[in-house]
Amino acid sequence: MENRADIRDFLASRRAKLSPEQVGLPTGNRRRVPGLRREEVAVLAGVSTEWYTRLEKGHIGGVSEEVLDAVAYALRLDDEERTYLFDLARTARTSHRKAIRRREVDLAPPVQWMLDSITMSAAFVRNGRLDVVATNALARALHAPMFASETTAAHGRANFARYHFLDPTSQDFFIDWEAGAAATVALLRAEAGREPHDKALRELVGELSTLSGEFRTLWASHNVRIRHDGIKRLQHPEVGSLELNYRSIELPTSQHALHDLSLYTAEPGTPHEEHLKLLASWSAPSPRSTSTSSRPT
Repeated sequence: MENRADIRDFLASRRAKLSPEQVGLPTGNRRRVPGLRREEVAVLAGVSTEWYTRLEKGHIGGVSEEVLDAVAYALRLDDEERTYLFDLARTARTSHRKAIRRREVDLAPPVQWMLDSITMSAAFVRNGRLDVVATNALARALHAPMFASETTAAHGRANFARYHFLDPTSQDFFIDWEAGAAATVALLRAEAGREPHDKALRELVGELSTLSGEFRTLWASHNVRIRHDGIKRLQHPEVGSLELNYRSIELPTSQHALHDLSLYTAEPGTPHEEHLKLLASWSAPSPRSTSTSSRPT
């Protein structure tokens, strides 16, 4: 599978977002389309127009890091967009590879023990396709609508993207649904840059593109997101409104798998902490029953 189309569309979309004024170039009077022209990006990057045109057509595999840096600077890419561009270049060098179904990597038992030991934060592990791989009890209770969704039952595993775009109840659960939808697609777009040969990822993107117009529009924007942190606002069916801080940390697993540990925590002393505590008390596992025997007399 080649990624030339992704390279072309990503670079063209970033070029379209810039105006000559933003990069210190004179404004022309006859611009038929918004954004910079290819020759203007070439000037800013210090390369010929012919060379940059070839690059924007997807011929990126043999390009040096120095030149990629120059292009990234010319297009004013942020750190995550720059990383994505470098991922596209890296995978372009192996574009002859066929799509493969990556083997799922089992989490080491101590990771599940760690999750279970966390009681006042919802903790879960997800892979790059946004499948939920493991959770603690509070994470399952917090995301109960997703785990109860038909999108989970149909595939045997909860997936944030499927739930977000294919289950109408997600619009009630996620208060900031639009922002969450954009972040979800941007995370998948970054994973596609890292792993363009992942067959399961291609199938997921194809499924969502077929069934959701919102997904198709966001996917075409070529926005990327690698860091995953911020504020999440939820309307939980049992405890009501929740505003939680969340942060994801990459877990050191196999080099062929991306697993993130995500933690959702409420600010101390707020009503949201009280709601989370209530949810935690409901989801806490029952103490193990122990058999008793009378002492010998």
